[in-house]
Amino acid sequence: MQTLDQPTPVRADAAFDVQALGQWLRARRPDDPSLAAEPELLQFGRGFSNLTYLVRFGDVEVVARRAPPGVAIKSAHDMGREFRILRALSPTWSKAPRPIAHCEDAGVIGTPFYVMERVRGVILRGVVPEGLDLGPATMQRISESACDTLAEVHGLDWRAAGLQDLGRPEGYVERQVRGWADRYRKARTDDVPEVERLGAWLEQHRPRESGATLVHNDFKYDNVILAPDMTGVIAVLDWEMATIGDPLMDLGTALGYWVESGDPEVLRVKVFGPTDRPGNLTRMQFVERWSRATGRDASNVLYYYAFALFKLAVVSQQLYKRYVDGLTREDRYAVMLTGVRAVATAGLLAVDKGRIDRLGG
Repeated sequence: MQTLDQPTPVRADAAFDVQALGQWLRARRPDDPSLAAEPELLQFGRGFSNLTYLVRFGDVEVVARRAPPGVAIKSAHDMGREFRILRALSPTWSKAPRPIAHCEDAGVIGTPFYVMERVRGVILRGVVPEGLDLGPATMQRISESACDTLAEVHGLDWRAAGLQDLGRPEGYVERQVRGWADRYRKARTDDVPEVERLGAWLEQHRPRESGATLVHNDFKYDNVILAPDMTGVIAVLDWEMATIGDPLMDLGTALGYWVESGDPEVLRVKVFGPTDRPGNLTRMQFVERWSRATGRDASNVLYYYAFALFKLAVVSQQLYKRYVDGLTREDRYAVMLTGVRAVATAGLLAVDKGRIDRLGG
């Protein structure tokens, strides 16, 4: 049974003129006969951020990434930034897909975009494809590879790659905490005191910086590609929010997506992949393995985990505000307020218990 990540027909609200993209790409690669066929457009996933497409020129396949239509181009939707990061990393790190071309002209397909190679493999999303062996031995191997890959990201030489100006590491934690609190205030629609309480705790307990590395900022199962034989991670996707900052914040973000089987229902409202299946590392095992790989102290991981859940609550609130403001009528946006309360409540639960594990007991 086919288990490789497969595209689907393009949603009506995400469609664009693939012929225009084909003409633009041929003009930049005039000596490439593989682009002669008429292009076909398909779409990967149903993410809430940048959109990902498969473009087929006969037997040749490339992947296109672009911002959602109608969304202001900020750092989270900056195609040039993502293209630049991949271009800097791919020559020396095999898990960075090779970028092909970047277009800033929104007149071509409606938004800026870039094109990269397709890496064929398996992506574990919230709904797992039938036919995959996700038994305990497989999940242990995959979860360990995911942890090791995040540690690899934090060990990359970002200065040698020419990414010195990608971010401002000094004061990174403070800017993140205050910045996400400000985003919540701007997106607020309803009274959710749990978010306010969690934000206040984060401000009061903010730690000192632990150093600076490249940080991915959205590391989770559905942002990595696994080898077709499920032996481990072969590529890392979605670098749109990457920057230079404290790697403990990045570890916390990964843990925020890492739901365990024994977690309370309030935490299980968000599912980003089969992290709760037997064999997966627990959150604390993930932390311990990452610490050994990086040589970094993660004893204060509770703070970074709580921040990750705070950030997830704010993102859910931003998406819900899009629905309230009439910018989307999709049902999945209409229920986001429930997610805001649930994730913030989960963050407070961890804070009150003083730990990131055994939250269901």
